Order: sequence, then C-alpha cells, then structure tokens
Amino acid sequence: MTTISSDVIRGYNDTFILYLLLDRPSYGYEISRMIRSLSEGKYVIKETTLYSAFTRMEKNGFITSFSQNAENGKRRTYYSITEAGREYYKEKCEEWNVTKDVVENFISPMGTCALPAGSGR
Repeated sequence: MTTISSDVIRGYNDTFILYLLLDRPSYGYEISRMIRSLSEGKYVIKETTLYSAFTRMEKNGFITSFSQNAENGKRRTYYSITEAGREYYKEKCEEWNVTKDVVENFISPMGTCALPAGSGR
C-alpha cells in the first residue's frame, strides 16, 4: 500500500485536526488514531507533528485546551475548536478545492502520472 509523504500532506494537518474537533472535543491519541483510520492507514501523523499543530493552533486561537479525567481516571488534555477555528477550517477547505483543481491539471484523466505523448521528457 502506498502511503502519503508527510511533506505532501503537512499543510493539511490543521484541517484534519479541526475536522475531527467540529463535533466534539478530543485528545491527542484519539485524534491520531482517527486520522490513521479515516485515511485507511495511508497517513500516520507523527506525535511531534500533532502536538506542534496543537500548540500552533492554540496560539492562533483556533483551538482551546483543557484537562479532564478520562474514564480510566488518567488525566488527559482535550482540545476543542473555537469559532475562529471553524472559520479557518472553512478557509482551508476552500484552499483545498483550488489546490486539487490545479494539481488535477497535471494528472492524466485516468489518474496516472503518465508523460504526455511527444513530451520528450
């Protein structure tokens, strides 16, 4: 199975995290697990990448954090999306649609990356 390079997807980590927070607060491990699950294992976010994103988004006012005891009694840090985060999420979705349109101009209609006939490349 082909996996996605972290270099390719880096700009959309915030979008993934915010998406997962749209309906309810969550904590790091659960968010990481959901990203892996929703990507069908094609993308696994590194722990350092995830927590850097939390720090950056909290600093920018897109999420807030709070501590709470989990069912097993362990203290966890939960993250919740803010109104500014919802707006940022919408912007990133619009950006993705433009990005996808541009990239698709360079992928053949059959979804392969074949070189155009006579390109000499």
